[in-house]
Amino acid sequence: MDLGISGKIVLVTGGGRGIGKAVSETFSNLGATVIINYNKNKEPAESLTKKLGNGSLCIKADVSKSADVKQMFDTVKEKFGRLDILVNNAGILKDALLMMIREEDYNSIIDINLKGPFLCMQHAAKMMLRQRSGKIINISSIIGVNGNSGQTHYSASKAGLIGLTKSAAKELGRFGITVNAVAPGFIDTDMTKDMKDEIKKDLIASTSLGRIGKPEDVAKVVLFLGSNLSDYVSGQVIGVDGCQII
Repeated sequence: MDLGISGKIVLVTGGGRGIGKAVSETFSNLGATVIINYNKNKEPAESLTKKLGNGSLCIKADVSKSADVKQMFDTVKEKFGRLDILVNNAGILKDALLMMIREEDYNSIIDINLKGPFLCMQHAAKMMLRQRSGKIINISSIIGVNGNSGQTHYSASKAGLIGLTKSAAKELGRFGITVNAVAPGFIDTDMTKDMKDEIKKDLIASTSLGRIGKPEDVAKVVLFLGSNLSDYVSGQVIGVDGCQII
């Protein structure tokens, strides 16, 4: 089955590690040219770019800074002339109880997890409008849907991303652009590797499928939303949490 991925230009923010890496590899394996955005972790992004081939490229940019985002999209336009799929994956996590959250931590969570996708969507939409086509996929979180103790600022950023997704889908649909969100649950990434064992056990026990998710589990759903199988799907939030929450 032809999924319509071969030859597509795909930008994945935070695409060098974790879920972003799995997404980058999945699209590249089907013939897409993947642009891997990174900020602080240059080596993983460069190594993955060399491994992928297909004309792939890595670009350093802090997605929370408008000047960096503009420069990144200018590079994409210069090198490729178009953008078919944007995956807003870059994000950070800093757990803390509500009364203990520092203002600077709150601001950084909102800036990277919410402002970053907003800035990238603005630039991507301008390119996709001219094409009259495009797919935007935002990586939210099941915590953005249901909340969680100790993660109020993270939850707020991911819930905001869902609102951004739904409103943008309504705006951009008439131009042939779909906008959707994926809401992962407990996934085995660098973000979760330092969790205490007892917390991991509790999370796995609360998951109907009885295991921690893999980055590839999320990447498969992102692939669906980026493929021609999802051409009539927009404004949706798809949970990838092993039935932890329903």
